[in-house]
Amino acid sequence: MTETDTALGYEQARDELVEVVRKLEAGGTSLEESLALWERGEELAKVCRHWLEGARARLDSALAARDAAAGDGEGREGGREE
Repeated sequence: MTETDTALGYEQARDELVEVVRKLEAGGTSLEESLALWERGEELAKVCRHWLEGARARLDSALAARDAAAGDGEGREGGREE
């Protein structure tokens, strides 16, 4: 990922990725243009994945903290099964 890509927010990267896909699906571009669009799409997908993985980690951390806090005062044995 380039420095510019990491500065993109999730919504910006997603919107640009949607536009790249639209252009590729519409056709009418040269091979070189299509390859450039494909490469840009791959980079944008990485940016989106990065944001989503970060969001998932934050959510998992918050849920774990909540579960730990809920378990502190209940005096129950064993853990929660998932």
